[in-house]
Amino acid sequence: MNLKDLSDLLGLSQTTVSRALNGYPEVRESTRQKVMEAARAHNYAPNTRAKTLATGKAMTIGHVLPVSKKHEMVNPIFADFIAGAGEIYSDNGFDLLLSVVDDDSEEASYRKLVSRGAVDGIIVHGPKVNDSRIALLRELGVPFVVHGRSTEIEADYSWVDVNNTRAFQRVTEFLLDLGHRRIALLNGLADMDFATRRGAGYVAALEERGMQVDPALMFHEEMTENFGFEIACSLLAQDNPPTAFVVSSIIPAIGVRRAISDAGLEMGKDVSVVIHDDALSYFSNDGDEPAFTAVRSSVRQAGRHVAQALINKIATPGAPVHQEMLEAVLAVGRSTGQAPALRQALEQEK
Repeated sequence: MNLKDLSDLLGLSQTTVSRALNGYPEVRESTRQKVMEAARAHNYAPNTRAKTLATGKAMTIGHVLPVSKKHEMVNPIFADFIAGAGEIYSDNGFDLLLSVVDDDSEEASYRKLVSRGAVDGIIVHGPKVNDSRIALLRELGVPFVVHGRSTEIEADYSWVDVNNTRAFQRVTEFLLDLGHRRIALLNGLADMDFATRRGAGYVAALEERGMQVDPALMFHEEMTENFGFEIACSLLAQDNPPTAFVVSSIIPAIGVRRAISDAGLEMGKDVSVVIHDDALSYFSNDGDEPAFTAVRSSVRQAGRHVAQALINKIATPGAPVHQEMLEAVLAVGRSTGQAPALRQALEQEK
């Protein structure tokens, strides 16, 4: 089926159908949905080569990922993000171009993609504090959207982010309400913006309760299972171990759970654990009573939002920047309970 056949089937002009398929904002949402449903039902795929020649666009979105010794972006979180973004690309006739480069080659890769006209827009992953890529992409004049934000950048730019500060303030308050006073934070690398914001939320919750912040309970590293295991083993072996952990991902939290078990303790009774849950496909925390108490924000859904924001920018040059804050939802699971001291005091009162 070609564009004319699809247009005839729907009783719409080819221009309307084309604009609906490509996410042009002037097309009514009801019309766009009707066109998209018909295209899927009849396995319609636009002729990308013809479309490129007609529009002068590459019909491609660029993703540049540095292979870093300090922060590996090719991970399960990135995979779920791409799965969500890919749905939007497919619906709008865009392809994905992934460039995996050395840290030192990242800026040159962006310049090369733009100078060759290889992409119509770029998605920025893993923003750091005061991230230099934002100024670079503004200089290059290419549409871009950041998955996250960059602290200390004052210029306006488009982003989609989760409210990391509020999420981690909320879970720390939740643990304080359960009577926990020694709460460890296992966070991402210190220069990553999300980790900075999550740490700020943790600190704010403690300070608002008049509690002293203990740097010896705050850890920053690549979020691997082994990171969670080794830090938790070390802390639980101390004379005055933490009774709770706040963990930035389910992946290191699995390591924390293993350390708790190895210490002969029970998660949710002896030690509480709260995580940030990206709702990852292969690390599920679903169920009526999730394994981990969590603040949940789907990274796959974030991928859809970021991709759509970028496609809208490509379709409407000069449109205002898109800035979207997603809120994480607290879901109580089996990994949290009253602090042991509080539980013992309550039992004695009975």
